[in-house]
Amino acid sequence: MHQGNRGELLAHLAEAVGSVTVAHPTRVAVDGAPAAGKITLADELAAVLRARGRDVIRATIDDFLVPRARRYPRGEFSAEGCYFDTHDYGALTRVLLDPLGPGGDRRIQHAVYDHAADTVLSPAVTTAPAGAVLLFDGVFLLRPELFDRWDLRVFVSIALEKTVDRAVVRERRADVERRWRERYIPAQRLYLATAHPADHADIVVHNDDPQQPRWEMRG
Repeated sequence: MHQGNRGELLAHLAEAVGSVTVAHPTRVAVDGAPAAGKITLADELAAVLRARGRDVIRATIDDFLVPRARRYPRGEFSAEGCYFDTHDYGALTRVLLDPLGPGGDRRIQHAVYDHAADTVLSPAVTTAPAGAVLLFDGVFLLRPELFDRWDLRVFVSIALEKTVDRAVVRERRADVERRWRERYIPAQRLYLATAHPADHADIVVHNDDPQQPRWEMRG
């Protein structure tokens, strides 16, 4: 277990990305519960990698949501629905992960859904540089359907109760605590119990204190 400041963590993560040797762009999962700090970590790591001269593609699971009309067949507060019905993994692999993987043509789309407008997107196809790094943040990224499509797996760990406190401050919505306690946290517990992401990650970042993180290099 390592412990240090934020800059030391980011340096270790950048070195880990640089150590990946594949004949295609490096696909990095930054997985973790809602409000665990994975988006911030991925954004900061992207800045470090770009400063080192790497081409970075930033993308998020929020741009691969199922449209709202089809997202809640089990109910808006269902934990099982959160885990099984929320994201379009077929589109994610088809337009982003597989084109960047072995034998892929590197022709990608960064998104298929606009969360704010609740509309399906079809952005222009772009060609990723051969040496690019995909930094992809989201929940449930180390589930069996996606596991083999990552070249480096980072799991951001946090006490789930802390995510409630962060969400209440961040979102300022009347139903946010109920949504966390009935949908998001039970869905995370389902994920932890079935996919065991911390056991399968290459790097586990303990992010309860973002300024003094602890991390384990497992891969």
